[in-house]
Amino acid sequence: MSNKLPLTTLIELAQGKTDEATRRLGQLQSAHTSAAGKLEMLLQYRQEYMNQMQAQMQGGLPSAQLRNFQNFIGTLDGAIEQQRALTQQADSRLMHGRTDWQFSKRRLSSFDTLADRVRQQDLRVLNKRDQQDSDERAARQFYVRSAPLALDLPE
Repeated sequence: MSNKLPLTTLIELAQGKTDEATRRLGQLQSAHTSAAGKLEMLLQYRQEYMNQMQAQMQGGLPSAQLRNFQNFIGTLDGAIEQQRALTQQADSRLMHGRTDWQFSKRRLSSFDTLADRVRQQDLRVLNKRDQQDSDERAARQFYVRSAPLALDLPE
């Protein structure tokens, strides 16, 4: 019994850490998806804006408006680069979170395997004890049955 209590405690602690790693992984996945979505939105917006500029340039575009387009594209490119950096950071955090989660799962699995081995060993001991008890009962019954016969023997 004393072996079970610390092992049970370790399993509960490992399960708690695994649950926390799972929650954190979900948050990191959500943050990564959000960052990637924002980057994609900025890239699409830039492409649409470039298409508008190309269409307006074909019809003739005053230089002041062209400079405004170019300035805005420059600002948009800066925002895209910042979002790319945020997306890469989120990707890195996500990979680290996966590694942490996998470690937690392996640790929990190891404790579960150890607990199974302890249970199997306890079961083997119990079965051996039951077999010994059964053998003793059979031997006693045999002795009790054969004892009256020994009394009937002539001397």
